[in-house]
Amino acid sequence: MLPGTAVRWATKHGFMRAGINAAARKGDEQARFFADPGVRRDPYPFYATIRQAAPLVRGRLMWATARHEVAGAVLRHDAFGVGFTDRPLPAPIGLLFRFSRRSSPIGPVDPPSMLVVDPPDHTRYRRLVSRVFTARAIEGLRPRIERTCDELLRDKPADLVADFASLLPVTVIAEILGVPLDMRRQFLAWGHAAAPTLDLGLPFSTYRRTEINIRRVNDWMRGHFARLRREPGDDLLSQLVQLDDLSEHELLATAGLLLAAGFETTVNLLGTGAFLLMRHPEQLAVLREEPQRWGNAVEETLRVDSPVQVTARVCRREAELAGERIEPGHVVMAMLGGANRDPGVFADPDTFDVTRANAREHLSFSGGVHYCLGAALARLEGEIGLRMLFERYPGLRLDGEPRRRTTRVLRGFERLPVTI
Repeated sequence: MLPGTAVRWATKHGFMRAGINAAARKGDEQARFFADPGVRRDPYPFYATIRQAAPLVRGRLMWATARHEVAGAVLRHDAFGVGFTDRPLPAPIGLLFRFSRRSSPIGPVDPPSMLVVDPPDHTRYRRLVSRVFTARAIEGLRPRIERTCDELLRDKPADLVADFASLLPVTVIAEILGVPLDMRRQFLAWGHAAAPTLDLGLPFSTYRRTEINIRRVNDWMRGHFARLRREPGDDLLSQLVQLDDLSEHELLATAGLLLAAGFETTVNLLGTGAFLLMRHPEQLAVLREEPQRWGNAVEETLRVDSPVQVTARVCRREAELAGERIEPGHVVMAMLGGANRDPGVFADPDTFDVTRANAREHLSFSGGVHYCLGAALARLEGEIGLRMLFERYPGLRLDGEPRRRTTRVLRGFERLPVTI
C-alpha cells in the first residue's frame, strides 16, 4: 500500500461513502444517485424524478437540480466554485490529510488541476494552454484527424471502443502534447483505471487502484518533462516545460488533466454516437441524405446521452438560486444529463433526433469559467470520426451485448462489439 493511501481515501471518499450510504438508507434521492446500481445503468428516470420534484432539491448531503435553466445558472454564477479541497476538515483529520498529501500523486481531481481550482489560479493555467484550443487551431487539425481516422479504419473494428473510439482522441491529444504514439494504449489503460476518481464515495480497493495508476502517470510524465527540456519540440508540453511560472506540481497537474480530458470524454462521445446511430438506422439514413447534419448529430449525441453526467459547485458566499437561499459551503449538484432532457427546453427530449434545431443548447461541456477547454476539439473529432466510420462501413451493426462503464460521472461504453 502507498504511504498515506488509507488516510487519503478516508478523507476523499471514505467519510463521504459512509454518509452517502446512510443518507440513501433514509431515502435521500441525491445519495441514491451514487449508491443505487440501477441509477447508474439508466439514470434518466431518476433525473426526471428530481426535475419534477422542484427546480432545486435539497438533500442531506447536497442540493441538486435536473432543470436546464437552474443547472446553467449555477455553472455561471460567480458565487459558486469548484475548490472543494479548500473546505476545512476537523483538526485531527485535517492534520493527517495534510501529512498524507506529501506523498500523494496528482490526479485530475487533485489541486492544482484546473478541474478543481478557481480563479485567479484557474485563469492563469487556462491562459497558458488556451491558444492551442482556439477555433482556428482546432480547425487546422482537421487533415490530421482525417488521416488518423483513415489509418485506424483500415482494419475492420471488432470492438468500436478498443479499436477506434479510444484510439482516435488519444492519438490526437498525444500529438498536441508531444507524447510518443507508442504510449497510446498505455495511457488509455492508465486513464481508464484513474477515471473512477471523478465519482464520490469510492470503495477502498477501487481508490487504491486509481492512485497506483495516477502515480505511474506522474512518474512517466516527470521523465517526459526531462526529455522535452533536453530536446524540445513544437508541441504544447515543450512550451510549458520552458516556463518559469509553473511549478513541477502545476506542470504535472496541467499535463495530466489535458491528456486525460483529451480522450476520456471523447471516447464516450464516439462510442455513444455510434451506438445511437446503429440503434436508430432511420437517423443514419437522414445523415446519408443530408451529410451537412453530421455536426448536429454530434450535438444531439451530447445532449441525449452526455459523456459527463453530473458536475458540482460549492457555494462561496450566500446566494439565491431558483428561489432558494444557499449558504456558504453548501454543494449544488448540476445533473447535466437531466438538464439535457428538460422538456421545457427540448421537445420530446428522450428521442434521438439528428435534425433537432436546438440540440446545441445542451450543457454537456459545462458552463461559465469552467466551460470545457477542449469542446471544439471534441466536436471536430466526433463529427469526423462518426462520419468516416459509417462512410467506410455502411453495414456496421452491433454484434453482441455492449458493456457500459461502471463509473457514474462519466457515461459511455467499455465494450461495443460490432460486425461489418
